Amino acid sequence: MPLRLYNTLTKEIEDFRPADPDLVTFYTCGPTVYDDAHIGKFRSFLAADVLRRWIESPLCEVVAPTGDRHRGPRRVVHVMNITDVGHMTDDAEGGESGEDRMSVAGRRLAEAKKSGSLPAGVSVDPTNPYQIAEFYAARFVDDARRLGLKVAVEAKADPTLMPRATQKVAGMIQVIRRLIERGHAYAVGDPGQQTVYFHVPSFAPYGRLSGNTVDQLAEGRGGRISSANQAQKKHPADFLLWKSDASHVMKWDSPWGTGYPGWHIECTVMAAERLLRPAASTDLKQAAGGVGPALLDALVHPTTRPAIIDVHSGGEDNIFPHHECEIAQSCSAFGVDPSRGTFARMWFHPRFLLVDGEKMSKSKGNFHTPRQLFERGIEPAALRLELIKTHYRSNANFTEQGLKDSQRTVERWRGFLERADAGARDSSIDPEVSRWFAAAMSNDLNVAEAIAEVNKWISRTPEPSRNDAMMMRAFDAVLGVLELGAAASAQTEIGIFRDGLAPDPAVLAKLYERAAARAAKDFRKSDQIRDELARMGYAIKDVAGGKVEVRRA
Repeated sequence: MPLRLYNTLTKEIEDFRPADPDLVTFYTCGPTVYDDAHIGKFRSFLAADVLRRWIESPLCEVVAPTGDRHRGPRRVVHVMNITDVGHMTDDAEGGESGEDRMSVAGRRLAEAKKSGSLPAGVSVDPTNPYQIAEFYAARFVDDARRLGLKVAVEAKADPTLMPRATQKVAGMIQVIRRLIERGHAYAVGDPGQQTVYFHVPSFAPYGRLSGNTVDQLAEGRGGRISSANQAQKKHPADFLLWKSDASHVMKWDSPWGTGYPGWHIECTVMAAERLLRPAASTDLKQAAGGVGPALLDALVHPTTRPAIIDVHSGGEDNIFPHHECEIAQSCSAFGVDPSRGTFARMWFHPRFLLVDGEKMSKSKGNFHTPRQLFERGIEPAALRLELIKTHYRSNANFTEQGLKDSQRTVERWRGFLERADAGARDSSIDPEVSRWFAAAMSNDLNVAEAIAEVNKWISRTPEPSRNDAMMMRAFDAVLGVLELGAAASAQTEIGIFRDGLAPDPAVLAKLYERAAARAAKDFRKSDQIRDELARMGYAIKDVAGGKVEVRRA
């Protein structure tokens, strides 16, 4: 069956129909780098990564423009932006109110620097917004690569796949100018100190993605109306494109004054510059000054070359206002007929992550980042599996027990692959497993069902062959778990610590105490110590060489 996905725009599960079945364009709204990204953000990014991997898979079918089914493999050009512009803490109107996020981050770093809690070897000036952004961007990319996010891995060789907003301001200015020329935007205020807004009533389909109609927004509903900046707007729902503010922490010159771009305009530009296909006639010389040829072509030839990408993803919190506004300004700038498409053919939005059944919050003490979990000894492979194993349109619930279960699954898969690699080359494979795996993945990216099929297959294949090893690697190319590799075992004189565990002095003391009891043939005490370790969260197993293997219970 062809890949079918829930499209947030149409509110229906539908066939995935890219413009070119051999080359799919995919854009993901990435992080705003003023702090470390938490696991809820990474749940959304990893769901997009799994979708991208499935589209690339030889097992995946899509529907070609002709209506025929097209089987993979195929190439996916996946772009994820990094927002390193210092936007405001109040995103209600695209970043016009509140405090600059880089100022908030600067205070946090200054406090960490004063207390000595910055990582060893880190030197960052808390008063320099560019250094702050680079500090957190580098940490995000490192976390993303450790979790197997393909776009972050590929960006090492091709940085255009992870563009920075600060590098694309020239393109944003060009798009804003075109929106003004076409009557979709207007500037208010004195020359040199102007603010530019997108005029929402000029785009009739506004609200189609989120369900927030212009009338509702005019009445103050929809969560984005602020009274502070309404007086100069033509309509209460109009949103910010450019704010002149020479006092802003990060600022650029523009035709309207020195200031900064609105939040929404960034993604329009960064998606267009890398993913739209420029006409062969586009004069690349005109693309100087930071404006790429694809973006220039979309502005110059909007009616002959509709600017539509195949997939656009982001967390459900991006639906409104961010993606709703992005659709309006992109279609209006590039001349996309709203009846034919809305900048992207497919809108993909994973739902929020809960922690122990509650919303994640620092004040509740249930806020986790990947690097915090890695420092505890959690394997990236286990964390990745835990974050992808629940259907993307359900709220996932992150728990310690779930993380332990994911670690056990990873170990089970690794053991199966090791046995398969050592198995007979010519043994037969289960002909049904790839069909059921593909059916699950094509059914609105049902990763949970696909994982269940893999586990059932492993259970009924006690002696796998090398052909099974190839099959397992084909599945893992989609799930991206085993490719992360196993954490190195930490070995001591008495214990082998698995699952990324570090040798805990308290555990080591128990192991030595148990060894002494066994040497004295006091097996009752030995069993008591084993039970004590189990209550501490550790499972032990005696192995060759007189050592004890230690895992999470």
